[in-house]
Amino acid sequence: MKTDIDIAREAEPKTIDVIATKLGISDEYLERYGKFKGKVDLAINHEQLKDTKNGKLILVTAISPTPAGEGKTTTSVGLVDGLCHIGKKAMICLREPSLGPCFGMKGGAAGGGYAQVIPMTDINLHFTGDFHAIGAAHNLLSALIDNHIHWDNQLNIDPRRITWKRVVDMNDRSLRDITCGLGGVGNGIPRQSGFDITVASEIMAVFCLASDMDDLKTRIGNIVIGYTRSNEPVRAKQLKADGAIAALLKDAFQPNLVQTLENNPAFIHGGPFANIAHGCNSVVSTKTALKLADYVVTEAGFGADLGAEKFFDIKCRKSGLKPDAVVLVATTKALKMHGGIKKDDLGSENVDAVILGCKNLERHIENIGKFGVPVIVAINDYVSDTEKEHAAIIDYCQNIGVQCKISSHWEKGGKGAANLAEEVAKIADSNSAEFKTLYDNKMSLWDKTQYIAQNIYGAADIIADKKIRNQFQKLEDDGFGEYPICMAKTQYSFSTDPLLMGAPSGHDVPIKEVRLSAGAEFVVVVCGEVMTMPGLPRIPASENIDVDDNGLIQGLF
Repeated sequence: MKTDIDIAREAEPKTIDVIATKLGISDEYLERYGKFKGKVDLAINHEQLKDTKNGKLILVTAISPTPAGEGKTTTSVGLVDGLCHIGKKAMICLREPSLGPCFGMKGGAAGGGYAQVIPMTDINLHFTGDFHAIGAAHNLLSALIDNHIHWDNQLNIDPRRITWKRVVDMNDRSLRDITCGLGGVGNGIPRQSGFDITVASEIMAVFCLASDMDDLKTRIGNIVIGYTRSNEPVRAKQLKADGAIAALLKDAFQPNLVQTLENNPAFIHGGPFANIAHGCNSVVSTKTALKLADYVVTEAGFGADLGAEKFFDIKCRKSGLKPDAVVLVATTKALKMHGGIKKDDLGSENVDAVILGCKNLERHIENIGKFGVPVIVAINDYVSDTEKEHAAIIDYCQNIGVQCKISSHWEKGGKGAANLAEEVAKIADSNSAEFKTLYDNKMSLWDKTQYIAQNIYGAADIIADKKIRNQFQKLEDDGFGEYPICMAKTQYSFSTDPLLMGAPSGHDVPIKEVRLSAGAEFVVVVCGEVMTMPGLPRIPASENIDVDDNGLIQGLF
């Protein structure tokens, strides 16, 4: 069987100017990064595209993830190729992958099989340098904080209350907790700190939520980096950091244009964490795509209880985007796992387990309905699936009034997703969406958190000790009470127990920590352990990656 990288290498890509022309992008707005990559100047929005009507926005999300895999990105790419296959003008908007997982265990984020974006090696390794720019911007602010304290500390920053760490785009557990400033008075003030991975940076979240360069600078300036000795928040603009950071991000802020295996256009731009951030590609790339294509497919991280909820309640709330349809991805194998079957036993037909696992699917369908957006289920077809298992899923969906389509894009590309694409286009064109957010800005931070837990996770209540409740109150007292909530919990379950699969209800959601992202304009509510600097596994993927005698990268998926 061919690997993803083998399939990608056999593709016949068009030069990036051809892809841009397909979208109607004038040459003056395209900056080439070699033959097959480019950036699109955002000036196109208020010049060439200012009077263009928006296309339809389609969100791809998934059931609760399992080790069996769901193939959300692969389905997103396949759907776009399917839409183009049936004659629609469509494009995709995805997040950029992080280097850390590529060399670790998770892998990249360019799709798979015959539903990929290319050049896949470039996309997964460095790409156009956006993440390096974001990392440099973040670490500039880190350096300015320590420099300010070294030179008189006029803002009276309390070194014990600095919340801003440093970042690197690599999995490196040794950097999670560090002591900096050692070595004498010339090296700054000794203090405890640490590193996060670049995708966990608030600069990344700000980058992906900003609507234009002015908004980007404003959000950067509003970032709270820590607190004074009197416990007052200190913002980046008080360090006069916003202008220089924006300068570092100026080129990175332009959306990256590439293509699918079938030469259909793709924006891949930004990549915030899906737990302590909102897990969606940039607002600017999504809005630009909606002016360039009739159908825009995008996705959100993790399952619908986390990814879709944040897409709706954070990205759409802040940007004014209004989705027209949702595609909910599932696999027969994943449904069997939610039905109680162990991973090693998934190869055998088990209709009963599939039906039991559909309880997880149904909960996600019900949740999406609370946002007023129509949903269709896409079964990402595996060669080991059986007709009886597929029929059971289709019947289950019909009984609850939802369309379900089997899509074989991994094996057949856009042709294999044609039936799914026909139904998605029909739903999007029906104008039946009446999008609404889950909760109102005016609700208290505690009530918003409770509302999400009860209405999306099926929880009985949220619980927290007095210290955490005081943190909620402190944030409201400091003027952040109208921010939306960004829930950080396990993606594997509706509960906070990753082993509790299916559709559990009546559980409590314990809150361990509350974090402020003032630039991104949301409050992170941590429910359980959140890893913002992953480590490498015992046998990292890097051991299989090399450059051969012909200069080709091998071992990358």
